Amino acid sequence: MNTRLLGHITVSAVGLGAMPMSVAGHMPDEGQSIRTIHAALDAGVTLIDTADAYTPTAEEVGHNERLVAKALASWGGDAGAALVATKGGHTRTAGGGWDVDGRPSYLVEACERSLKALGVEAIGLYQHHRPDPAVPYEETIGALRGLLDAGKIRMAGISNANPDQIRLAHGILGGRLASVQNEYSPRFRTSEPEIDLCEELGVAFLPWSPLGGIGRAGGLGDRHGAFAAVAAERGVSPQRVCLAWELARSPVMIPIPGASRPESAVDSAAAADLVLTPEELEMLP
Repeated sequence: MNTRLLGHITVSAVGLGAMPMSVAGHMPDEGQSIRTIHAALDAGVTLIDTADAYTPTAEEVGHNERLVAKALASWGGDAGAALVATKGGHTRTAGGGWDVDGRPSYLVEACERSLKALGVEAIGLYQHHRPDPAVPYEETIGALRGLLDAGKIRMAGISNANPDQIRLAHGILGGRLASVQNEYSPRFRTSEPEIDLCEELGVAFLPWSPLGGIGRAGGLGDRHGAFAAVAAERGVSPQRVCLAWELARSPVMIPIPGASRPESAVDSAAAADLVLTPEELEMLP
């Protein structure tokens, strides 16, 4: 059982996904982005999630990684206590499109590029971003294992994986699979089997878009009235209730809500301290 990642997240069970700062099709405000990351760290967040493909354009691969590195370097706290997770294997194309590349050689190349962008000798958590149907999954994960064995990465994870792929990766990595990052939110519940499997294996489950996706978090209470009702009773935001609901789903759950403002980062971090009652959980979907 690999509990290293779960053991690392000791201050807050909520991570910060930095994605929305760099995929809006334009260059985000750097100052606000850095203030947002600083606010999350000050609030006790110990996991910052990014990817080489989180970039405004295909020509600026690694933009969000470089932004995270700059924020950590300028933060007044112990930056070494923060775990930075990044991903490789999901690529950007001209015109703002997306593609995948699961070739072992490309994953090694992407990891080397991420090491430079983050300015580190080893990446804390490196995750294969998305399966490539043109490349056998075992070959891609074999490259991930090679990076782990070579000390280029300290922990290995996968993303957008089904149960069979999770079991395969767990075996190829010799029981060292640290995380699975799949979509999960009140509107997207099909990752329930993956959550249960992660709990069985002792692997962290990092739900992406836990508040419903970019541009949808603000309307969560409107779309899901039960979250708004519990939030009103508690005097907190529906978004905080949603993250607390996800944390109650499994002990391996570590939501990674995106944030583009300091206020939203702080509110998300506070979900770790919001314990919902059985009656409240019964009200929620």
